[in-house]
Amino acid sequence: MLDSNDSQWERKVLEKVALEAIAEQRRGRRWGIFFKLLGFGYLALILGLLVDWESSDKHPDGTKITALVNLNGVIKAKGDANAEHVISGLQAAFENKNTAGVILRINSPGGSPVQSGIINDEMKRLRAAHPAIPLHVVVEDVCASGGYYVAAAADKIFVDKASIVGSIGVLMDGFGFTGTMEKLGVERRLLTAGESKGFLDPFSPQNEQHKDHAKKMLNEIHQQFIDVVRQGRGKRLKETPDMFSGLMWSGARSIELGLADGYGTVDSVARDVFKAADVRDFSVRQNFAEKFAKQFGADMAESMANVMTRLTLR
Repeated sequence: MLDSNDSQWERKVLEKVALEAIAEQRRGRRWGIFFKLLGFGYLALILGLLVDWESSDKHPDGTKITALVNLNGVIKAKGDANAEHVISGLQAAFENKNTAGVILRINSPGGSPVQSGIINDEMKRLRAAHPAIPLHVVVEDVCASGGYYVAAAADKIFVDKASIVGSIGVLMDGFGFTGTMEKLGVERRLLTAGESKGFLDPFSPQNEQHKDHAKKMLNEIHQQFIDVVRQGRGKRLKETPDMFSGLMWSGARSIELGLADGYGTVDSVARDVFKAADVRDFSVRQNFAEKFAKQFGADMAESMANVMTRLTLR
């Protein structure tokens, strides 16, 4: 009897262990399915951020549209408002067969003269290549310096009466740390091959020859800016002694000076000027992956660049 009872007890224990093992396997499979679904959901979210699902160039009914491209923020190579993105948007806008007119909406305080110049040149090329499609700029809050450098290439510039327009000038800014270094007892050890290789080094005393050279370079770029504005605005421009001094004006005053052509918004220009009220956005934006990669690589460099000399149209 004892042997029989022991055998039954062992059998029950084994059955219980087996059932627990099966239950654990089932729980493991359920959790596995859950985490797989969670992973697929996360992947779908990332893909949604990476892919622009909007199709701006599909208009099977042939309805004429106003193509919109945005230029927002500081104009710089590593930002949203860079030449590559703005030009890609403009090219797509002009190539669309249903485009009645293109609006470049600008909200920018300026930025890189190189990036601004590249956009300006491409705008002129696109206008020449597509003479039947007008290209107008609509200014909202601010169109200053590099922003206005870009705007000068448009057929017309529309503003709000309170918009900020102008700042036709160039600056180079930075800091000097020589006094701070002396107080901290820090010695600057700079070795160069070439007597001007340490040009405007913020940790060395200012060199008058370097300063004079920098001013000549700024004047040269400033003159390029002035020439672009004169060429773009032509006889509409009513030059004053302070027009190219770097000052800014209200939208109302900019019309009086010939820096702008009239009042208008994206909707009013599309509706009243282009006669195509359907506005479609062709702006190219950085996706999540691009922003992360560029920001991650640029953070260290920009932290040092912020204390070094910068050349900007603003």
